[in-house]
Order: sequence, then C-alpha cells, then structure tokens
Amino acid sequence: MKTAQVNGEKIVIKEIDDLKLNGRKGAIVRVLGCGLCGSDIVKFRHKIVPDGAVLGHEIVAVIEEINSETKFKKGDKIVSSHHIPCFECTYCKHGNFSMCEHFKASNIIPGGFSEKVYLSEEHLKNVAHKVPDNITDEEISFYEPLGCCVRAIKRCNLQKGDKILTVGLGSIGLIMSEGLKALGYKVYGCDLIEDRIALANKTGIESYNSGNLDEFNKIIRSKTEELGVDAVFMTSGADKAIDVAIKTVKHGGKILVFSSTPLSNGYPNNEIYYKELTVLGSYSPSPQDLKDSFDLITSNKVNVAHLTTIYPLEEIQKAFDDTISNKIFKAYIKISQD
Repeated sequence: MKTAQVNGEKIVIKEIDDLKLNGRKGAIVRVLGCGLCGSDIVKFRHKIVPDGAVLGHEIVAVIEEINSETKFKKGDKIVSSHHIPCFECTYCKHGNFSMCEHFKASNIIPGGFSEKVYLSEEHLKNVAHKVPDNITDEEISFYEPLGCCVRAIKRCNLQKGDKILTVGLGSIGLIMSEGLKALGYKVYGCDLIEDRIALANKTGIESYNSGNLDEFNKIIRSKTEELGVDAVFMTSGADKAIDVAIKTVKHGGKILVFSSTPLSNGYPNNEIYYKELTVLGSYSPSPQDLKDSFDLITSNKVNVAHLTTIYPLEEIQKAFDDTISNKIFKAYIKISQD
C-alpha cells in the first residue's frame, strides 16, 4: 500500500506491505482522506520525526476489516483521532488527559497519510465516530483540530457574555473563533494577512489588521468599554502575538496559548504581575472534547466547509509547501474514493 513518508527535506510516496489484523482487536480502515495539521508541518520542518515516519492523524476512513466489541461494522465510514488516555493515571484523574503517558504513546499505525491504517480497540471505543451522510469528508476531517479548540475553550473557563480576541486567523484561528462563536461568546479576530481577515469577516468573525498595534488596541478598547477583552486566544506563534495579547487583554484577564512562541521572546512578568493576568496553555483534546467537536460539526453549528483545499496523495509535498507559504488555509489530502 502507498504511504507518504518523511525523507530528509521531502515527503515522498513509498510502498509498504498491506496491513492486516492478524487476530488483533481493532480495525483496518481504508483512508479516504487526512487533514494536514500544523503539528505535521512542525515535525517535518524541524526534523522532530525520523526519515520513514508517516505523518497525519486527521483521518476519515472506511472500515475494511474489524474485530471489535463495539457497534462498528465493515463498510462504516468513520472519523477518528490518534491519541487515547488511560483514564487511570494522576494526569487523567486531574483532567489533564493530554499529559497522560499512554495518551502520548498511542497512535494510529502507520499514520494518516497512508492508504490504510490500523486502529486499536481503544480507538474504536473512545475516539471514533460514524460519519453521518449529510457531512462531507472534508468537513468531518476537522473533528480532531476542532476538538483541540474545544479543549482550549473549556480550559479558559469563560463566563457568559465574555468578549474574546483570537490572535492569528489561519485554519486553527478560524475554527477556534467559530467554536467560540458557536458556544455563545463575542469574538474578534486579528491577523496581518488581508485574505485571512477578509475570510474571517465573511464568516461572521469581526476581524482587523493588527499591524499597527496602537490603532488596533483603540478599536478593541472601543468595543470593550475601554477595558480590553476578557480573554485572548493566541493561535499564532509570531513574534508580535505576545505583544498583541498583552496590549489588548483586560486587567484580570486570560491569555490562552495555543501555539509555539519564539524562544527569543517571552511574556513580560511585570505586566502579568500588575495586571493579574492568567496565562495558560492547551494542547490536545480528551475523548469528551472530541465528542463535543463531533456534535458541533454534525449539527452545523461550526462551519468549516470554506477552509479546505484538496490535494491527491501524490501531491502531498505541494500541500506542505503551499501551507508553509500561506497560499492556502487548510490542506486535505484525498487518498482514496468512498
């Protein structure tokens, strides 16, 4: 079967042996498509994974072979995430599922950019869902990334009526904003790329260019009774994202870090101290966060249909290149037909 593997500075298509269950619990699924995640880009560009690694985890697939105690059956179209917590360790008991060692170690095999994938029984029981007929493959592929956003929103413990700023309007920034809006918060967005700002405004997220920070801050102040926003969601790791967050958040507000930030920069401690800010991070979703994400997408409360550019598996390198150069919002790698 075909896989897309890391090979130095490139992603190349290579053939490997076909997958079989061979008596294992779980399922062999034929991958219809897989979203390209920002974490895939980071792992590729910074050589975090070895040559031969198959990236990708935002899969939509059809079950071809199954040995399971779940209700799934051969022929079901499903969506699945890749990590599963143990539910028993100290991290899980404190609700920090993504810190669980089992969570970090578990994965789909060999990876989503592959014609077939093995899903364990744990995957089927905890993080897989049957896809309804009214949702496209491209839409439901946002199941895992939106789940990450749901997790971040929950961690921020917002109050009804809070006003939120999303810094960075790439694909994650847009679906974070969509999730916040769907859950009833007033959301503003900012970026430096006009196409992103235009798309956000088109989808109902009031958004601005934050290149002139003083002017942008005046806009935010005018919309928040001169106080600043209750929380800032940083979905950009750009140098100026921290400055935007510190400038626009109100005293006693929150900054949710949802991106890697530059090592050369950092949070000004005096601002955090005197403004009594809460700075927290969010990484990856629990099974319940994923279920909430699934419900938001399948009920059409979150609209992701406008974000995707489709590439065949053979053009996966172009998908990486176009994503890195900001030519597209989100790549979906189409691997096989339904």
